[in-house]
Amino acid sequence: MDACVAVEKEVDKVLCKFTAFQDRSSLLIRGLYSDLENIKKQIDESEASDDCFTLRDSINLLQNQILARTKEIITNLSTEHRDLHSSVSKVGKAIDKNFTADFACVSHENFFDEGKQDMINEVICRHYLREGCLNVAETLIKDTGIDMPEDAKVPFLELNCILTSLKVHDLEPALEWAKKNREKLRAQKSSLEFKLHRLAYITLISEGQHRIKEAIEYARRHLTGFVHQHEKAIQTLLGCLLYVRSGLENSPYADLLSSCQWIEICEVFTRDACALLGLSVESPLAVCINAGCTALPVLLNIKQVMQQQQVHNMWNSKEELPIEIDLGQNYRYHSIFACPILRQQSTESNPPMRLICGHIISRDALNKLTTGNKYVL
Repeated sequence: MDACVAVEKEVDKVLCKFTAFQDRSSLLIRGLYSDLENIKKQIDESEASDDCFTLRDSINLLQNQILARTKEIITNLSTEHRDLHSSVSKVGKAIDKNFTADFACVSHENFFDEGKQDMINEVICRHYLREGCLNVAETLIKDTGIDMPEDAKVPFLELNCILTSLKVHDLEPALEWAKKNREKLRAQKSSLEFKLHRLAYITLISEGQHRIKEAIEYARRHLTGFVHQHEKAIQTLLGCLLYVRSGLENSPYADLLSSCQWIEICEVFTRDACALLGLSVESPLAVCINAGCTALPVLLNIKQVMQQQQVHNMWNSKEELPIEIDLGQNYRYHSIFACPILRQQSTESNPPMRLICGHIISRDALNKLTTGNKYVL
């Protein structure tokens, strides 16, 4: 961020100079045009006097004046234009100073081995499928030759199809999907189906009082089954019927008509559908890129310090970095405890154990420590 701010300052300076140059050049050109108009007017007045010698002298004098004025303006503008080049070059120097062009120094030498290439291509392909770029994904599969079964594509295709419908305010595909997966959604305590029916009900009453009867019938058919879980929300939906005739937009229930309702339902559907299908809510590729961009400045600093201290061999000799990089709360996904001694994740048979000193290790590590094995905390 500091690098972006530093470059932005130089860019702002250049833009200010360009704006000033444009304003000044426009002013000088308008002044020159005004002088030409005055000269033309004086020539016309001289022609009316029928004195050839006076006319010739006047034209020569005015010509010399306008030429001198034009040369002066061109010289000034050229000088100012040359000054702009130095300002533009400073932007390039600021970019070179604050950004690193080559990031190969922080990459693992064997990261892109042949075995991992297929895995990376598959991750990229799944990202395109998730984003709905089906043609791009198919082309990538064909060009790279990765083995991706058709069954792996179906969840992404269905997910994108329903999301596309929701974005155009079509609830039918999402309602059909929720009905088909009702038991699974209830098992994970999802409120997706209720929110879909709620939005369908709001759509009906937003069309005016002629749809009130239809909205009431819809509520009886689809909302009564959610009374125990969403009693207050259903009361709100029924209470807003009193204001339909006068206009919901001017009532205490105006928030029901907010466009944010459709954005929220897309987010809820994506989250619950991904959880149901065993997919991550966010694209793994996007998460990796965002996390990498966050960690990259720190990695460059670490690499530079390690090279100065002549311990750069540690970079490639271990699979872990010598220090921990904090990526923030959004990138903490490891909810399973990993023992800092044995480097193993805890299980039901090997749960985490808290020591008197406050440190936490696995039961296996504790047993080995108590039996006299040489492990260091």
